[in-house]
Amino acid sequence: MHFVVCLKQVPDTSEVRIDPVTNTLMRQGVPSIINPYDAHALEEAICLKEKVGGKVTIVSMGPPQAIEALRKGMSFGADRAILLSDRAFGGSDSLATAYILSTAIRKLHEEDPIDLVLAGKEAIDGDTAQTGPGIAVRLGFPQITYSIKVREITESTITVERKTEGGRQVVQAQLPALITVEKELNDLRYASLPNMMNAAKYEPEIWNSQSLPFDATQMGLKGSPTSVVRIFAPPTRTGGEKIDGTQNPSGTAKALVDTLIDGNIISNHPTKGGKQ
Repeated sequence: MHFVVCLKQVPDTSEVRIDPVTNTLMRQGVPSIINPYDAHALEEAICLKEKVGGKVTIVSMGPPQAIEALRKGMSFGADRAILLSDRAFGGSDSLATAYILSTAIRKLHEEDPIDLVLAGKEAIDGDTAQTGPGIAVRLGFPQITYSIKVREITESTITVERKTEGGRQVVQAQLPALITVEKELNDLRYASLPNMMNAAKYEPEIWNSQSLPFDATQMGLKGSPTSVVRIFAPPTRTGGEKIDGTQNPSGTAKALVDTLIDGNIISNHPTKGGKQ
């Protein structure tokens, strides 16, 4: 079977910086990591390969520095890695990103039919959870989102347990399909030394805007209907009111109750039973 993983290199959330001119994330010179949800998607693809056989292809879009994330992905047991990198892709929102990735995945599907596409439920630098579903729609693949367990995969179907607001849901889809995954889907493995050595020498394939018949109006800033109007830092949180009860416990308790009543957090009206 052929498994394709959409993997994104994202800025470390503790070092995020914004370009004040374009209002987009600054990636150059910022420490980067593999998007945590995508790491679990890759882990699941490798587990499925080990279970049913086949190969795993990683596809990523980003600047040249994303090669390091792909090499790390290869060290876990992937078989092939492709980086979509071009200045024309810069500034793409989730809609444009889904277009670029789906165009590349469609080419892979034509070369070697894909059975399953896996992606993290969202990227921690955007939190939109739109790219995976957007890829599925463009490819015409059924999609299962928020996956927390792959129960079964056959030559024609996949059965997945997914998270919902009210609990869990078991869904079956025809292959080829796309699933987006949660972190609880699996536990990440450690890369083996031989894989790490091979990955260090691995050169991912680089595809640019000339490699495929991309429509320039659907990618980059031009193809991104989402715009950032203003960037600002949230106000610094301050501590709430502090009441020291060490000197006068009974007086402190009354002061606390009065504060809660004044803030309409509790009521001072008697209940039916005559108790407050």
